[in-house]
Amino acid sequence: MQASEVPSAVAAAMSTASSLGLTVDAAIVLHDSNKLTLRLLPCDVLARVAPVAHQVAQFEVELAQRLVESGCPVAALDPRVEPGVYERDGFVVTLWTYYEPVAPREVSPADYANALERLHAGMREIVVPTPRFTDRVEQAQQLVANRDRTPALADADRKLLGDTLRSLRRVIGERGGTEQLLHGEPHPGNVLTTENGLLFIDLETCCRGPVEFDLAHAPEEVGEHYPGVDQDLLRECRILVLAMITAWRWDRGDQLPNGRRLGTEWLNRIRAALDRNGLDTHG
Repeated sequence: MQASEVPSAVAAAMSTASSLGLTVDAAIVLHDSNKLTLRLLPCDVLARVAPVAHQVAQFEVELAQRLVESGCPVAALDPRVEPGVYERDGFVVTLWTYYEPVAPREVSPADYANALERLHAGMREIVVPTPRFTDRVEQAQQLVANRDRTPALADADRKLLGDTLRSLRRVIGERGGTEQLLHGEPHPGNVLTTENGLLFIDLETCCRGPVEFDLAHAPEEVGEHYPGVDQDLLRECRILVLAMITAWRWDRGDQLPNGRRLGTEWLNRIRAALDRNGLDTHG
């Protein structure tokens, strides 16, 4: 979120919670990306705030409710207020249960894989309209192709990213394997370690695809504990996901700290992974 928007977003969250009968005297910023995540005190509720024009909050709220009801390991909405999306002063606010982190923060690969498997099992029972993973790849392709949005990307690197995204999108999409509803980005930043076990958050990235696409976002060891994984497909998905997140880092509007340095490092990792796996992306 733009720095100039943060004070207004915080005020919107605090006033929304107060209007719903919760006691709010302070707000602590926990995370700031495309949306702002706040801990409101002393009511101890987690508020997520996004500009009205850049959110899919209603989808996320409804999906979270259905997954929690089916016993999936996802963070729940705050039970003290009516579940929903609240609009105030140009922002949408959703209110979630705050889970106190537990130590140690290190998550075992087996526990991570088990939680993701349980999430996928619950998601197989839900039918909702969502994009396919290839639609998200296409967004990255469009970014790489747009020199105005990625002006610092060198020609050779632009070609590398474009070729990798196009080739692996085609190869993975043509495999014809089983596809289902996925989290979309179940990386460690979207996993909470709580007294209730591991819980996934941030469901707005949901898409349809092979489970290997989700596993590609998790640490490599997790894939070794998830049953029935196609390891060749997982290797391809890992390179594809790496190319996608590298593309985001070269967006002139990217606000991730050290994003450009990461973008450079990841380009080198892509070259090494393509070479190591003998993948030709030029076809």
